[in-house]
Parts: sequence; C-alpha cells; structure tokens
Amino acid sequence: MSSNGHANGANGQSKERTPLRPGIYSPTMTFFVPETEEVDIPTVKKHAVRLAEAGLVGLVTMGSNGEAVHLNRAEKAAITRATREALDEAGYQNVPVIAGASEHGIKLTIESIKEAAEAGAEYVLIVPPSYYRYAIDEEAITEYYTKVADSSPLPVILYNYPGAVSGIDMDSDLIIKLAEHPNIVGTKFTCGNTGKLTRVALATDSVTTKSNGSGYMAFGGMADFTAQTAASGGSGIIAGGANVIPKTCVKVWNLWAEGKYTEAFELQKVLSKGDWVLTKAAIPGTKSAIQSYYGYGGYPRKPLKRLPEEKVKAVADGIAEVMKVEKSL
Repeated sequence: MSSNGHANGANGQSKERTPLRPGIYSPTMTFFVPETEEVDIPTVKKHAVRLAEAGLVGLVTMGSNGEAVHLNRAEKAAITRATREALDEAGYQNVPVIAGASEHGIKLTIESIKEAAEAGAEYVLIVPPSYYRYAIDEEAITEYYTKVADSSPLPVILYNYPGAVSGIDMDSDLIIKLAEHPNIVGTKFTCGNTGKLTRVALATDSVTTKSNGSGYMAFGGMADFTAQTAASGGSGIIAGGANVIPKTCVKVWNLWAEGKYTEAFELQKVLSKGDWVLTKAAIPGTKSAIQSYYGYGGYPRKPLKRLPEEKVKAVADGIAEVMKVEKSL
C-alpha cells in the first residue's frame, strides 16, 4: 500500500513521487473555446492554479467532471501536461496530479496509464470495466485491477462510482482485498457510503488528519460528506464541488482536523446545501457557476447542453449562500 517511488515529470524526467496528503482534492473541469469547442489550455492552467491557491492538496484530471469521454488521447495528455506545468510554474510542486485513465480493457487501460505518466501524472484513478456488464463479476473485477496494478507505472486509486459503471458497486470486502496489492494505494467512494468508507479506512489503516497510517487513502467522493468522511477516518475528499467552492471545502476539513467538530458540521450544512445545487446541475451547471462567480468557465462539449439563461441564474442563486462563505475565506 506504499505510494513511494519515482514518477515521470511532464518533461519525462524521473523525480521522487509526490506523496498524497490528507485534505481536499478536485476532479478539475476541462475548458473549451466556446466558438470552436477546442480545448482551452490557458484556462485549464488558470483554473489549476486557482484551486491550488485555495488550499487543495491534489488535482485530478480526466475524471468524470473533466469530460474525458469527449476527448481524444492527445487532448487528454495535453490537459494533464498543462495542469502539471501550471502547478510547477506557480510554485505548487507539492500538489500531485492524479489522472483518470480508465478503459474497458486491461491492455488499453495500461496503455492509457503510461500516456498519463508521460504527461506528468503521478497517480491514476480507475473505475471497473462495465461495457460488458453481464460478464463483470467480482472475479473479473479482481483480475482487472490486479493485472492493471501489476503493469501500471503509476500507483492506482480504485474509483467506486456505481452511477458511471452500470451500477457496479464494489463492497468493502472486495476493496479491502484489492488494497493488499502494493500498487493500489487508495479508493474514492463516490457511492457516498460512509459505512463502507469506515470499514475500508479501518482495515487499511488509512491516512487521516491525525495519522499517516499505512499511506492508504480513503477518499470521500463528494463535498456534501466532507465532515462525515473525516469523522469516518477518511483521508480526504475528491470533490467536483471544489471546482467552485474550494475554500469552503478546505475550511470544513480543517475545522475537523483542529477538533472544532461542531463548527465543522455547521459549515458542512451550508456546504451540503450548495453542493447539491451543483450536483443536480452537473457539468453544465458547474461550469456556469464558475462563469457566474469567477468570469470564466464557458460550456461543456456537445452533446452536453448549454444551460439557458434562467437556469444559469437559478444555479448562481442556489449557491449564493455558500459563495458568500467562499468569498469571505
């Protein structure tokens, strides 16, 4: 379960792998030029730096929020490379880049991971294969992750996200068994099951706000259970909402780490209310929120729809309370 070792930098040179720290991570958005829908690299870089400045301890490129399914391989590599470069240029060399590199086949996934490594990623986040759902049982999932981890040049983080993989929901026994692999170093629980997260965190001696444990990372998958993840012995959150309200997510996490449990849960209520607006509005709404409050963001790549003006306003109004907190931090 160790994440020590060497990683390829964006220039292909070997460097010591940046350790994963407890705290808030975000699966970053991919930005496009509105007129052409070509990737907007300057905005990708600007956004990465804003999140690091807000206190995030790691970024995930090519996650669900990054519209990876709408990008070709060269575009995926360019975004990961640009994110790493932007962080390095701004002095955030200690903020690692995790890349989504999932494919439906073992061989393809390993190829994708190698490309992510060349682009500067230091870890990968991988969902189970799901296209041939009838064939994907526990045995198939175990073989997939074991063979991928055996050949991956980067440490693997399991991604339990039933909504994106035809309802496949890995239970705690399976995750704990997979976590025994030396190149599997964490799990992201977008299933929202804090009981499962608690069991895995306990069995793996996961990193917490108080202890480095074994080095294994048990990540909550949404901002709306940030305090609950900390209370469950989790290691941090990989939260789409942190694209919009990173400082609030960090504040909740830090309040818990400081033992200010009542304050953490009071702020969590405001965070959960705002994060639900973003969750329901999905990628188009999250981008519209960034546009409304930060002056950039734009639109998703089609076929995802652009929000009509009344919905843009509804999203902005729906997060006004938590944005007031965000702006005060």
